Amino acid sequence: MAKGAIVERVVSYIVREIVDNPDQVSVTIVEQGPDEVLAEVRTAKGDMGRVIGRRCRGARAIRAVAGAAADEEGISADVEFVD
Repeated sequence: MAKGAIVERVVSYIVREIVDNPDQVSVTIVEQGPDEVLAEVRTAKGDMGRVIGRRCRGARAIRAVAGAAADEEGISADVEFVD
């Protein structure tokens, strides 16, 4: 299994459940170091606000879940929301 695969699946699932256009969700895993990955999330134009949420609560929650998924793999992860 590739590094960050669990993080990618978990983040992708959560974001697809939040947005109006789940077919336009893209989660890309970028290796930042030997034990660190970055999940880049892209959505349709109008959906990014829904994902980030009020006062960034959605973004913080997604980052927390991604961190827990990364712990399962023995790595650390961060999530970046790309316009």
